[in-house]
Amino acid sequence: MATYAIGDLQGCYKEFRQLLDLLGFDSATDKLWLVGDIVNRGPDSLILLRFIRALGDAAVMVLGNHDLHLLMVAEGCVRLHPSDTLQAILVAPDRDELLYWLRQQRLLYVEGDYVMVHAGLLPTWSVAQAALLAQEVEAALRGNDFRKFFSHMYGNQPDHWDDNLAGYDRLRVVTNAMTRMRVCTTGGEMNFVYKGRIQDIPAGYLPWFEIPDRASQEATVICGHWSALDLQVRDNLIALDTGCLWGGSLTAMRLEDRKVFQVPCGAPEGIARWQ
Repeated sequence: MATYAIGDLQGCYKEFRQLLDLLGFDSATDKLWLVGDIVNRGPDSLILLRFIRALGDAAVMVLGNHDLHLLMVAEGCVRLHPSDTLQAILVAPDRDELLYWLRQQRLLYVEGDYVMVHAGLLPTWSVAQAALLAQEVEAALRGNDFRKFFSHMYGNQPDHWDDNLAGYDRLRVVTNAMTRMRVCTTGGEMNFVYKGRIQDIPAGYLPWFEIPDRASQEATVICGHWSALDLQVRDNLIALDTGCLWGGSLTAMRLEDRKVFQVPCGAPEGIARWQ
């Protein structure tokens, strides 16, 4: 039995199946941990979503910003972006079943010393606090009022955590940190614009995982979301978005021995790396 953590898929079904073949993945004995952004921008989001759903308990995934965007578009809360490739899902005969399944997925997953989240954790959050906060958002996604939550989910404010936050402001900060954040200040103020390389980060900001004395540093966080970061393997960080969509590679790590597996990816015509 092996556990494989895999970076952002974004509709790249062909490369995903090539990677599973390389791993010798057996759904009867092995586990997949998927860091989110299953859909969008790539060519095969519908077949990929169906395939992962069919894996059942063999796959654990957390939601990424593109997965949430699909749900928002489906409910009419936002419009399709010109670069979105979600249309096949939106008109699929099993669309409602797929979207319902997607709403049941986690925002954060904890097992042993590992924490899986799409983007990151704010510096003041312990793993225990982050898990409780994620459950609040998960309850909103799964509840009968999920459409009301979607109508308040988008926005960049508040841009930092405060224990006194309540209502949709509270849920929005948690969602933004766990699905959108790349950099923040030492005080936990998030910058949602920057998505470039570490060496080019604007003054006053750091990668969220390099904030001194962050409360989650004793755990190993597995994440994706930041393709310009490329593969990062540290004692307490495994960042797996290696830009498959942009012509990079699709990356998996076997957690038992931290062995890395990769397949090369070809960027779809017209898509620039790090777009």
